[in-house]
Amino acid sequence: MSIHPDHRSDADAGTAAAAAADRPQADPTGDDTLDLRVDDLVALLAGERPTPPAAHDPASGLPSGFPTGFPSDLPSGLPTDSADGRLDGDLLDSVASWAPADTRFGAFRLVPVRLARDLLLLARWMNDPAVAAFWELAGPDAVTADHVRAQLEGDGRSVPCLGVLDSTPMSYFELYRADLDPLSRAYPARPHDTGVHLLLGGVADRGRGVGTALLRAVADLVLDHRPRCTRVVAEPDIRNTPSVSAFLSAGFRYAAEIDLPDKRAALMIRDRALRHVL
Repeated sequence: MSIHPDHRSDADAGTAAAAAADRPQADPTGDDTLDLRVDDLVALLAGERPTPPAAHDPASGLPSGFPTGFPSDLPSGLPTDSADGRLDGDLLDSVASWAPADTRFGAFRLVPVRLARDLLLLARWMNDPAVAAFWELAGPDAVTADHVRAQLEGDGRSVPCLGVLDSTPMSYFELYRADLDPLSRAYPARPHDTGVHLLLGGVADRGRGVGTALLRAVADLVLDHRPRCTRVVAEPDIRNTPSVSAFLSAGFRYAAEIDLPDKRAALMIRDRALRHVL
C-alpha cells in the first residue's frame, strides 16, 4: 500500500472506470461544509542539516548503525511549554514523545526520521515500483533526501516518521497539519485537522490487513495526543481502490472526491466523535 497526496499512477481509462463503479458514495453535504481557517501558524527554527547517510548493511538491509531494539534510543525528558506536554512551538504536539500503540500485528510506534540513519532504507522503499507509482520519488537517494529534508527543515507542519512494528522499521508515515497545507484549499478544513500519508515498505506486509491496522493505530495516536484535533484526514488517489478500502476498514469515512494538482482524490475522514463507532 502506498498513499501520497500529490501524485497519481498511470492506470488506463478502463481501469479508472471500473474503479469508479465500485466507489462508495460520498457523504452528503453537512458538517464538512464549514469553512474554518486558523491563523496560528508558528515559525519554528530550522533544524540542523543531517550528516551524510550511514553505510548500508547488506546483511540486514538496513543502514549501518540502526539501533538494536529500535526505537529504544528515543529521547526522554523533552522540554514542554504547557501542562499537557506539548513541545514549545510544536505544530503536531511532540510526535517523538507519543507512546506505542497495540495492534493485532504487534506493538507499533512512530519514530521521527533521521536522514543520517534512515535515508538508504527510505530510498530503497521509494524505488519499489508499487510505491514509486504513487510517490514518484524513485531514483538516486538524493531524490528521497530532498523530499524528507524539506519537511525536517520546514516549520514543523509536516513530520516524516518511520513506522516501527515490534522494533522493526517497516513503513513510512507523514503526519501533517492539513489545515495549514495546500490541501485545505480543496476542502473545508477545520482547525487542527491532521493529515496522514502512508507507505508499507515490505511486500510481505501488503494485502493482509497490516495497512488497515496501522492506519487505525495512527489515527488513534493522533486523536489521543492531539486534543485540539477533531478529525484525521487523508486523500488517496481515487483509483487506488486498495488504499481507499484500507481507510474505510480503519474507521475513516468517504467524504467526497476532490481535485488536487496531480490527481482526483478520495477525501477520507476519521472523526473523533465517531472513533469508537466506526
